[in-house]
Amino acid sequence: MKVYIIPATFNEAENIEEFIVTLEEEVIPKIKDHEVNILVADDYSPDGTGEIVKRLMAKYKNLDISEGKKLGLGAAYVRSMSEAFDRGADIVISIDADFQFDPRDVPRFIDKIDEGYDMVVQSRYGKVGSIPQNWPIQRKMFSIVANLFVRTVFMRFYIHDWTGGFRAIKKDVFEKVRPEMANYNGYIFQIAFLHKAVMSGFKIGEVPLHFS
Repeated sequence: MKVYIIPATFNEAENIEEFIVTLEEEVIPKIKDHEVNILVADDYSPDGTGEIVKRLMAKYKNLDISEGKKLGLGAAYVRSMSEAFDRGADIVISIDADFQFDPRDVPRFIDKIDEGYDMVVQSRYGKVGSIPQNWPIQRKMFSIVANLFVRTVFMRFYIHDWTGGFRAIKKDVFEKVRPEMANYNGYIFQIAFLHKAVMSGFKIGEVPLHFS
């Protein structure tokens, strides 16, 4: 299958080169039986993130960039995922480019898709996932309570993490959910997308991760 990893960036000039090199040199060579590409979603970052990506494109032929007006996280993901699927992607993997999640975990998401799941999400709140110990107590409580609230409202307790951005999504899921996403942006996009995927009957898997 053809896989597109989509790092979402805005003013990530300090991180993006290391992030891309990690994917290209450490992660992608370990992924067998799949064609893996990187499509950076950047909303014209004023710090030059896009220029760094374009420089690296001369070295890495499977690297490209999707640029657009800054309209929020949801709009950036819809734009870049649409481009990836138009290029023949079977799976897209969304991830932040700030190393709060380890890009070395990407193969675990692909493995879950290979097991038969339609969409795979991170889980910071299951038995073996975690959030940072050094987070302020207010941030910890907000994150935990927000996810518990969503799980309770939607009555889907088997999904532990509704708000994270590290996900693998198959083409048929995106095509089904995309027409309903126009009015969602920011982090509500993550909740709404997952909820609509669940309500459409897609099989959702989880990968427990440590958030740093």
